[in-house]
This record gives sequence, structure tokens and C-alpha cells, in this order.
Amino acid sequence: MKPSVLIVDDEIKLCESLSKILTAHNLPSEYTDDPEKAVSMIQKNDYQLVISDIKMPGMSGISLLQQISSFNKNLQVLMISGYASVDNVVEAMKLGAVNFYEKPLDLPRLIEEVKGLIGDSRDTSAPKEGEMIIFDQIMKNRLQMVNTAAATDAPVIITGESGTGKEHFATALHENSKRKDKPFIKINCAALPEALLESELFGHEKGAFTDAKNDHKGKFEIAEGGTLFFDEIGDMSLKTQAKLLRVLQEKEYEPLGSNKIRKADVRFVAATHRNLEEMIDKGTFRRDLYYRLSVICLEIPPLRERKEDIIPLCDYFLSLYCGSYDKPAIVLSDEVRDIFQNHSWPGNIRELKNTIERTVIFSKCCEVLREDLPSQYQVMIPKESEPLASLHEKVDREVVLGALDKAHGNKSQAAEYLNISRKTLYAKMKKLNIEL
Repeated sequence: MKPSVLIVDDEIKLCESLSKILTAHNLPSEYTDDPEKAVSMIQKNDYQLVISDIKMPGMSGISLLQQISSFNKNLQVLMISGYASVDNVVEAMKLGAVNFYEKPLDLPRLIEEVKGLIGDSRDTSAPKEGEMIIFDQIMKNRLQMVNTAAATDAPVIITGESGTGKEHFATALHENSKRKDKPFIKINCAALPEALLESELFGHEKGAFTDAKNDHKGKFEIAEGGTLFFDEIGDMSLKTQAKLLRVLQEKEYEPLGSNKIRKADVRFVAATHRNLEEMIDKGTFRRDLYYRLSVICLEIPPLRERKEDIIPLCDYFLSLYCGSYDKPAIVLSDEVRDIFQNHSWPGNIRELKNTIERTVIFSKCCEVLREDLPSQYQVMIPKESEPLASLHEKVDREVVLGALDKAHGNKSQAAEYLNISRKTLYAKMKKLNIEL
């Protein structure tokens, strides 16, 4: 988004902090500690507002205001200062300054005024949950694949660890396709038992089985003309896989208890965190179904391999949850940003999102410090002088604690997140002196 605000102050830390807070409120900004450079930036860019200190070395804020007035009388300016004289404030107002704020700044009042001054001409839409925040080049390539694949009806299979955003990519496939005005129906293959899964997929007629007291529409019928998304398809039984294969091959199906064949006009998208090729070798996933589904394969990398996305995602979720919980703008301290940038994120974006939501809920000030974080995020990256074994142990501990936190202390679930056995998890916990 194009910057709407220019901050000019010789205190660079103030510039950085104020810029972060404005950004968290969907008020994009730039800053400089050089008022002469500010003149050039204003002439080259279409800012809607300037926030300038009054007392600065070289060119004062009053002189800057005079120059702005000489070539852009319509540009709004707010003045700030820690020790401005009455004369300076009066002079600033005479030259067209909109208002004056004394340091330390009353941030809630300042933010509200900035919103009011540029609100009519800026994009006021708050961030919405489900938006895709992508800066990493690999992820940009994946998104380009989605845009290309969306124009076709080819089946797509999306792979990646839990929490990497596979469902968002499935949604993007649908929303960018010719089927976007038709239903997008999700079915979680891991959440339903086999008997119920068949009924949910194909529907059933009254009397098809003991509890079938009424006709029931299946997902294929509900999704007619649209997209059917099979989440966690690696958890589907072999029996149901065989029936799904028939639909893919023949484009038709039969509801349970019926002899009537129905056409299936749906786009197939599937996702899984499991390694389907390993499952094929073990005989737990059908090779022919895999080849039918994987006309286009989309692998989503884990967050730890997408370093460029971590901080933008943090800022996005901070803005989202500050709005949801009606909290003033919150920013991460530089130390916390370093910690998050180097955290392994075993739970990927889902873990980051939950961490930021928790942070916003319990926040007591406008900046998140290291001591405000749960214990697993307070582990600092060791110095280069530390032995490699010590480094490995600290990272290992961080990963185990992260999985346990994500699983709310459930060791079986934590072991599943880590893709290790419960016995191996117990051994690691004992070695790392982790007690629950």
C-alpha cells in the first residue's frame, strides 16, 4: 500500500516506533530524520499528511512548514515537540499546521486524528482473517502456480505441514476459477468415521441404513458446479478411496441406498500433511487415486523456511486482533522480532497466529517485550562461541516445548505434531528436563 504519512523527526527511534504503530492501524507511512531530505520526499511523493517535529538540527520544523506551504498548500501537517515555545506553536498554526502535539505523544488521540485527516481518501478496510500475506519468493511462485491452475479444472493436491495455510491456497484456487460463483465445499477426512464419510460424500436415501430416517444430500450434490476440497485426504480409508477414484474416473456416483446414477460436476482439490508416496509404499493409500488427484502438485513450505514472511505475518495478525479485541495499536519490540524471526515455528502459521492473538489479549501496553512471551519463545539463539551440541539442545528444547504448547500439554498429540512416537517424545523430555 502506498505510504500516506511522512514522519520527520531527528529522533530516529521515535520515527520507527510511530511508523510501526501507524502501520498497525492500516496507516502506511515513511520517515526520515533529515528535514531537508523530507522536502525532496514530499515533492516526489503524494503524501496526505506530514507529522513533523518543531526543533531539529539544521532546518527547523517551522522552516520545513514554510517550504511545504510554498509548493503544496493543501498538504496537511501535524507538529510535535518536547519543548516548543508558545510563539513556535502560534507560528506553526499561522502557517497552516492542523494541530500540535506535545511529547510524550498521546498516541490514541494522535492516531484518531490521523485517521480523521486521511480517512476519507485512504483504504479503510481492516485486515480480514484469511488474507494471504506473502513476501517469500518461493511462496510467490506457489501463488503464481495457483493462478495458473485456477483457470483449469485439473485436480490439485496441496501438501505441507499442518498449519502452513493449505486451505487458504485451496480457497484461492476456487475464488480465481470459473467456478467461483458456485459452492466451495470442504470435507475434513480426518474428522469423520468411514461410514459417516461415505454418507457425507455421496448422500443417502431414506432407509439406506438404520438411522437414515430422511433423504440426505451429499457433498457432491451440494458442491455441484463448484469445488470440493478434501482436507487431510491421507486419513481416508482404502474403501472410500476406491469409491472416490470411481467418481474421478467416471464423473458420476450413487447415493447410499440408491440405484440412481448422478453426474458429478465438481473440481477436485485435496490436501494433506502426510507423505502420500510413503503411504503408497506401505499400502495405505491407492497409487491410482494419487495419480488421478496429483495432476497438479502444490507443496507449501513450512514457515521456518519462509523467513521473509514471519514479520509481515506478525504485523498483520497484530493489526487483525487489535481490531477484533478493540485494543490500541501494539507493536513487537526489536528483541521480540528477532526471537520470532529465529523461532522454528513447529506449528507454522497457525502457531504464529495463536501466539499473536494470545499476546494481544494479555497485552498491557503498546509494545510487546521478551518477558511478555510464553517460555518457549524466550529461548534466545546462542552466540557463535557456544558449542554446536549446546546449540542443538536449545533448538531441540524449543521445538519440543512449542509442540507441547500447541497440543495444550497433550503428549500424544505433541508427538504427532513432531512426527515421532510417544516413547521418543518422553525420552526427549527426560533428556531436556521438561516436566509437565
